[in-house]
Amino acid sequence: MTLHHLVREPKIKNPDASGKNPLLLLLHGYGSNEEDLFSFASELPDHYYVISARAPYDLQYGSYAWYAINFDADEKKFSDLNQARSSRDVIANFIDELIANYPIDANNITLIGFSQGCILSYAVALSYPEKIQRVVAMSGYFNTEIAKDNFENNDFSNLTFFASHGSVDQVIPVDWARKSKPLLDSLEIENVYKEYPIGHGISPQNFYDFKNWLEIIK
Repeated sequence: MTLHHLVREPKIKNPDASGKNPLLLLLHGYGSNEEDLFSFASELPDHYYVISARAPYDLQYGSYAWYAINFDADEKKFSDLNQARSSRDVIANFIDELIANYPIDANNITLIGFSQGCILSYAVALSYPEKIQRVVAMSGYFNTEIAKDNFENNDFSNLTFFASHGSVDQVIPVDWARKSKPLLDSLEIENVYKEYPIGHGISPQNFYDFKNWLEIIK
């Protein structure tokens, strides 16, 4: 398959005739790997497939990225948007591969992204809303340049977001994350936005809140 990944099979099989279970697809941040978010897989709802994907760009020493982040001569940071768009489409195709290879309900797919994985989660969901039902978007933001052209015209009627950010995030400014809610609102996408008094990370309360959100909207 396209992306190396870890799998936690559902502890409770879907009892309906389809025999298929929903999916939580975990997308890690820059410089991390598939084992990072998978560390809390056992705490996620029992009826989901939990699959954690490894980003395609190898930074060596067990670190990977969805796209390169470089610094110019003035030490200004910039992202390789072509790599980002490529990863967007790789993730979309990977979802199709997962559906073909595991008994996953194609109409019940959630992305859980942190940092760079969050940025990609926004891009995938808004570019391919027919593939995604829910997004947990943590410590990232929506970069419209990574989404497909004319994404605004897509049908978002089945898409919902739980977005969160640390109010003292030193890596991705909270102001960037705050812009996402008005944009989602303007697209009439149902969404929840929360902030926590932490830096660039996932607090226990953040984890509890998004887990509770998943249970409520399933």
